Amino acid sequence: MNRSLRFASAFAILLILVLLVNLTWVQAFREDQYANNPLNQRGFYEMKSIPRGQIATGGMVLASSSQDGDGFYQRSYPSDDPAAFVPVTGYLSDQYGASGLEASYNQVLNGTDPGLFTSRWMDTLTGKETAGANLELTLDPQMQQVAHQQLTGNGYEGAVVALRPSTGAVLALASSPGYDPNALVDPATASQAWEQVTQAPGNPLINHATQDTLPAGSIFKIITTAAGLTNGYSADSQLTGAPEITLPGTTTTLTNYGGQACAGGGEVSLETAFALSCNTAFVQMAVDVGTDAFRSTAEAFGVGENHDLGLPTSPGGLGDVADDAALGQSAIGQRDVTMSALQAAIMAATVANDGRRMEPYVVDKITGADLRELRTADPKEVTQAVSPEVAAQLEELMLASERNTAGGRAGIASKTGTAEHGDEGTPPHTWYVAYLPDSDVAVAVVVKNGGGMGTGATGGRVASPVGRAVLDAAGGA
Repeated sequence: MNRSLRFASAFAILLILVLLVNLTWVQAFREDQYANNPLNQRGFYEMKSIPRGQIATGGMVLASSSQDGDGFYQRSYPSDDPAAFVPVTGYLSDQYGASGLEASYNQVLNGTDPGLFTSRWMDTLTGKETAGANLELTLDPQMQQVAHQQLTGNGYEGAVVALRPSTGAVLALASSPGYDPNALVDPATASQAWEQVTQAPGNPLINHATQDTLPAGSIFKIITTAAGLTNGYSADSQLTGAPEITLPGTTTTLTNYGGQACAGGGEVSLETAFALSCNTAFVQMAVDVGTDAFRSTAEAFGVGENHDLGLPTSPGGLGDVADDAALGQSAIGQRDVTMSALQAAIMAATVANDGRRMEPYVVDKITGADLRELRTADPKEVTQAVSPEVAAQLEELMLASERNTAGGRAGIASKTGTAEHGDEGTPPHTWYVAYLPDSDVAVAVVVKNGGGMGTGATGGRVASPVGRAVLDAAGGA
């Protein structure tokens, strides 16, 4: 071989090596920059060319895809009331992206999740059309729709969460105000719908059940009581029933609701204080128990934690409990204490489950296009928040609380809350947490800003009827 041919051959081999190195670099290290770049429409069209998996629950299809005249698949939400389920399903829009499970489980639904490799490989070998996997949810359709209707039908802004205490399965997760996802995914209506939903009052795009953290008010007395019971108190322990109490180290007084004495004043039992939600008694008990016990109990119940539901969540928390005065205010769910409806439901469910806190989850199964099960949720116990004995005592106190709540029913263990915020003229947020001891269902309700009932609104008047309606809908859940 002459010199010119050797040079040309060597140059060609060098070019091939450069090409291979560049190809490897692009494929292995620059995929996000090129293949997944939003300006690269190839990925978008590939995704639209594959039938996306369904989202369903209890035999009801909540999200599905159908092929249009151009051969592309379009998303739709075919249930009778898609707005009821959108806090969980979210939406998938060509123009505005994705939210909810549509976003967090995108790779599962479009079939590109690494865990689906074997399924995709088998489809390729057998010549089947590539398709996304399906999500089967834990939601109870009846409970979800009742929760949504109770909020929207009354014009309430707020949230409802129902859980199965023994597993952590989410049975209902409703948020109001909401929106119809079909309007956002239809190209003919998407722009107008987006403008309306982003300008609507109450932030409909926010998941009020998981993202909205609010002052907890008196439902937080469940945690304060748990700390007391764990540290030597009992239902018969005597506490102050005075109409007001001076916060330690200050001249500031904290009063009972309406400035009233608790059961005539004097000393009252913890059972009476819990049933009548006497603020002064809980300030006294919390200060006696101490900040460390109070904080550790709150953390054991999950206060301040995020939860991996595949939905956006906010942790809430206790804030800075710097001294006994701050502790006294925090003990009644005020000062810097905040919770979401999800966290409030976890708190109630933990008591119902003999003190065991379970991790909440909303996706029960992932199935292939042929409905073969690919993954199934495995309930996870997070911690033993309180002993079974303390949980049993809390249940008795919550049963007594329900008996002292307007419209109270035998067999429900509950606690109401009325949380102040803003200035004196701002209506309170109203809360209700409850569970059915014999039915493995727990619920939390928050109705913001008094639900239209003004500054006199209470958890018993506003939130508790919503919670009881959702419990009534539990049926075979």
